[in-house]
Amino acid sequence: MERKDELTLLGNKKTVYKQDYAPEVLESFVNKHPENDYWVRFNCPEFTSLCPITGQPDFAEIRISYLPDVKMVESKSLKLYLFSFRNHGDFHEDCVNIIMKDLIKLMDPKYIEVTGIFTPRGGISIYPYCNYGRPGTKYEELAEYRMKNHDL
Repeated sequence: MERKDELTLLGNKKTVYKQDYAPEVLESFVNKHPENDYWVRFNCPEFTSLCPITGQPDFAEIRISYLPDVKMVESKSLKLYLFSFRNHGDFHEDCVNIIMKDLIKLMDPKYIEVTGIFTPRGGISIYPYCNYGRPGTKYEELAEYRMKNHDL
């Protein structure tokens, strides 16, 4: 049974913003419909991180789509988690893979994909994409199909 007091970030408390990468802020809650396959999609149009070489800010839209199983990510905790990248230095490809792996660790979803649509720097845009489907299931096959056929 889900307990509302397990979600510590919701309510009238003052929000604390972490100053560097903080996967510990992610919270989950119980999915009331684990027997159904359905998409949950998040769009973060104001994601920022730092280039690990120059320290210059990188800006992106991060898109997360997943098929939940038993657990789901709580949206405010996801917002604070994504915000924690603001002073974190990593390449674009690393950011999307780290986000995906942290969400897999938190929720163990049936399927998940993360896309980063980074704004141009030096005249070139980078759009890294990663996905995961639970091994040995139809979701692994979905991941293979989506990887072969993904587009923006």
